[in-house]
Amino acid sequence: MGIKDAIALRVQNLCDEHNITICKLATNSGLSRSTIYSMLEPERRDVSAVLVKKICDGFGITIIDFYNSPEFYDLEQEIK
Repeated sequence: MGIKDAIALRVQNLCDEHNITICKLATNSGLSRSTIYSMLEPERRDVSAVLVKKICDGFGITIIDFYNSPEFYDLEQEIK
């Protein structure tokens, strides 16, 4: 799994854990729904460090909490 896929999976898992929808996450994060959905769509996966930080703020967690998760433990090498 690549980093963008891991981030999308982590966001989906956190929504499940916090029992919130993507729409509620967007509101909590100060982002549009389309921004969140563009990050989750496999064809697009538009992800940036600022976006991840805003999502963390929306969940009320730190960046460390976000990345300290099994989704990130065995990532594929991105250099091809």
